[in-house]
Amino acid sequence: MSITSSSHAASAALESIVWGKTDAGEEVKLFTLRNANGMEAKITNWGGFITELRVPDKNGKFADVALGFDSLEGYLAKNPFFGCITGRYANRIGNAKFKIDGAEYQVTANSGKHHIHGGKLGFDKKVWAAKELRDSDSVGVELSYTSADGEEGFPGTLKCIVIYTLTKDNGLQIDYKATTDKPTVLNLTNHCYFNLAGEGSGDILGHELTIPTDQITATDDDLITTGEIVSIKGTPLDFTTPHTIGERISADFKPLIQGIGYDHNYVLSGSGMKLAAIVKDPTSGRVMTVRTTEPGVQLYTGNHLNGVKGKSGHIYAKRNGLCLETQHYPDSPNHPNFPSVILRPGETFQSTTIYQFSAE
Repeated sequence: MSITSSSHAASAALESIVWGKTDAGEEVKLFTLRNANGMEAKITNWGGFITELRVPDKNGKFADVALGFDSLEGYLAKNPFFGCITGRYANRIGNAKFKIDGAEYQVTANSGKHHIHGGKLGFDKKVWAAKELRDSDSVGVELSYTSADGEEGFPGTLKCIVIYTLTKDNGLQIDYKATTDKPTVLNLTNHCYFNLAGEGSGDILGHELTIPTDQITATDDDLITTGEIVSIKGTPLDFTTPHTIGERISADFKPLIQGIGYDHNYVLSGSGMKLAAIVKDPTSGRVMTVRTTEPGVQLYTGNHLNGVKGKSGHIYAKRNGLCLETQHYPDSPNHPNFPSVILRPGETFQSTTIYQFSAE
């Protein structure tokens, strides 16, 4: 492996290596972003996966809090979307079809009769063009990919840019931009699985979670959104005050039974950048605060992890990580009452999410 660039200043550093090749022979790079505090994020341009996030605990001890693999091979193989860019449409589209301006589009049905996370060859299975970014106190990588008209059934040639920036105050900021030449639908997120005690350290049931809303989008037994926005006040899904994830996850409550745990889209209020969630690991003291411009956040508690062999030989079992996927609502193209996911020529889709790390 050859290092192609290195640190530019004492305040922050950026390195890249050739990490391997795809089955088709395309070169894949791994970028290491490091700030002056020693926090480190590793990103690959294969699917935009976050492969590592090293953050300090209350005693200054660093641990990698992102589930994943040691080498490119794990990410090339079938995996649970560990830290990837998810698109064109993150989450689910019911019956894998929708209409725009009266025209019906059939997209890939890759979850039974439904569509999920961009289809069989979504954005997580593409090599993105990469450009290194540096300024005085932050480093980043800009990834770009053009999705062809008709890819996975979606209309329009979609040009996407995703920028990962490691900030001086231990934030990982993700900025999304996209344009299209035909009306299309779009829902982009990152699917990182977090364990603030450190990946491979066991389950996340002791993590304390706050989500500042008492509303979710209701789903049916296939986890397809019904179109209803319902109150969860006082139920086991209510995290408006802090609760540990394990406290109520096994409750005899239909939405938890449907999801085999938490797998729900929370409806955030307000416009612009807003709080989506706060997660704390009481043992290490690590805290992750999630802010986003998106109208929703999907809480997923790794309910389907079933013995995936991850980094350093760690075996990731059920609930060994949690996802907080900032997004538009699932199945929005089929529910006009939801915030629109339609992108038209001449418009630019823009979205920002920040995963901020601290310790207490």
